[in-house]
Amino acid sequence: MTTREDAAREAAALSEQLHRHAHLYYVLDAPELPDAEYDKLFQRLQALEAEYPELRTADSPTQRVGGQVLDGFAKVRHRVPMLSIRTETDITPGGASAFDARVRKELGLPEDGPQVEYVCELKFDGLAMNLRYEHGVLVQAATRGDGEVGEDVTQNIRTVHEIPLRLNGHAPPVVEVRGEVYMKRADFDALNARQRERIAAGQKNEKVFVNPRNAAAGAVRQLDPAIAASRPLSFFAYGLGEVSAPAEGGPDCPTQFDWLQQFHAWGFPVASQTARARGAAELIAFHENIGRQRDALPYDIDGVVYKVDSLALQGQLGFVSREPRWAVAHKYPAQEQLTEVLAIEVQVGRTGKLTPVAKLAPVFVGGVTVTNATLHNEDEARRKDVRVGDTVIVRRAGDVIPEVVGVAPDSLARPETERGALFTMPRVCPVCGSDALREEGEVDYRCTGGLFCPAQRKEAILHFAARRALDIEGLGDKLVEQLVDAQLIRTLPDLYRLGFTTLAGLDRMADKSAANIVAALEKSKQTTLPRFLFGLGIRHVGESTAKDLAKHFGKLDAIMGATEAELLEVNDVGPVVATSLRTFFDQPHNREVVEQLRASGVTWEEGEPAARTPRPLAGKTFVITGTLPTLSRDEAKDKLEEAGAKVAGSVSKKTDCVVAGAEAGSKLDKAQALGVKVVDEAGMLAILADGWPEV
Repeated sequence: MTTREDAAREAAALSEQLHRHAHLYYVLDAPELPDAEYDKLFQRLQALEAEYPELRTADSPTQRVGGQVLDGFAKVRHRVPMLSIRTETDITPGGASAFDARVRKELGLPEDGPQVEYVCELKFDGLAMNLRYEHGVLVQAATRGDGEVGEDVTQNIRTVHEIPLRLNGHAPPVVEVRGEVYMKRADFDALNARQRERIAAGQKNEKVFVNPRNAAAGAVRQLDPAIAASRPLSFFAYGLGEVSAPAEGGPDCPTQFDWLQQFHAWGFPVASQTARARGAAELIAFHENIGRQRDALPYDIDGVVYKVDSLALQGQLGFVSREPRWAVAHKYPAQEQLTEVLAIEVQVGRTGKLTPVAKLAPVFVGGVTVTNATLHNEDEARRKDVRVGDTVIVRRAGDVIPEVVGVAPDSLARPETERGALFTMPRVCPVCGSDALREEGEVDYRCTGGLFCPAQRKEAILHFAARRALDIEGLGDKLVEQLVDAQLIRTLPDLYRLGFTTLAGLDRMADKSAANIVAALEKSKQTTLPRFLFGLGIRHVGESTAKDLAKHFGKLDAIMGATEAELLEVNDVGPVVATSLRTFFDQPHNREVVEQLRASGVTWEEGEPAARTPRPLAGKTFVITGTLPTLSRDEAKDKLEEAGAKVAGSVSKKTDCVVAGAEAGSKLDKAQALGVKVVDEAGMLAILADGWPEV
């Protein structure tokens, strides 16, 4: 039986280990321990603290999982006010120059005097937080509030793994570290995906969050810490509140940059982009450099912050109107703005996808004037409840297509009778009139007139001419664009009506190139049934499926006339593919294009349906990874497919068997983690010879 003394020693050692490994994982992104091993240590510490509750300390790693539900948040008066920083309204490089000029003027520096040294930081789009540590242990976390008084959110902040519960190394009697609680974009997207699943499952109190900042702020202000613990929050340190003087055991840090290094040594994340700069030119360079990186960052920022580096100079500069003269926030163009929805239209993409698009009153957002924003699909448009006449939040980040994030609260509050109709996707293509269908399990509607629809014309031609389809050499993107824009090609059969004179008359088209394309078109008329089927661009019908269809039916007319039940008899054709084939050939436009292609001279050899042979591995999915001793991957794949198996490129729960050779990597690891059957080449050959093992 474990004595209390033994338990105390073990608990202390476990706590030390867990703190170290959490810092490696969450702050340094350099884990040394598998998750399962970390969990074992954590569970052992929980067990010890359950047996000996007096061992449970405020800085124990077990205290991150949340405490009791609160009735409300206590008020906290900041010992050092959390003042705001002045925002530079000039978002051009001139904003940095203006700040440097003001600093130099206040310091009385001549134009030819020494350059001022600054620290440049990112301006995070999150929630400001003050973290108070006494003798190295986190004792209180408070929001900014009005700058003088904030709210005590300690229980929720304990759940943020990037915030140390105990400082590393030497800690002063008192120190308040300030920074930003935020949510990474990937974590935000994953959170919203989970929220949508809960909403779909009928959980009425759930909602989808508008942006990462609101999601982070909402998590911090949860009265139930267990809910906060379930939200993926992160933290960056950048500022200082109250701190013990060096004579009382506090660090002697003469500059802002030194303090940032101290924060990092204590175990806090500090943004890696933080840099020192001398003078206006280097401030401008930092602003422009971060601006180029902005959209690639894993979190949202809305600008950068410049601070005079020297704390002595900060004291000399002082404050004005409760804002420091020694710091400024230099923003970038806003990525979100409010505007009105004038109409909702449907666009048809190159692959037939139908997308609702909000037509907007012009608004300047993300550095450009925006008049259109995507609503993605019918479900998203209806979930966000976007209607004509609404005021909406529009977001644009860099080159990302502008999107409607949500409806402004004022519009949502209007009576139903004063708002427009809820959006419904049309059931026919607005461009060509073909049926618009949504497959089971899909979120998008698609036009079924692939060979006929003008919106899909360029994509259909390029696919038809591709090397693995009809292989029309020389018919690339630019030429197809020219031919379609000049209305020389409206549908696939028009390709075979092109002559030398027409082609030679195009811009930048030499006689020899025109002759080569005419020859390539003529050559492409002699093809195979699988290539022709693949070239039609039928949704879900790839090369392998086209080969199986041709082999099974022998003739195109038999495929075109097959019922869904008959199509399901083909190897690797399931309900989705069968429905897609039937839908494609049920469109009169598509059948007409096929007949015109035949009339243009496109031909192939046809034969009788293949003899029905036993397929012992029908319905089984294999994955091949690594180097096999005697067979190439293609040879192994052919053998498996001949036996009726499907050979996939990735491992999932639906995988039945992984064939692993030398130097098998992550696919083998995933198979073992999922408990998928793993065999070597000899094992695969045994299965091919003897059939799938019953046990």
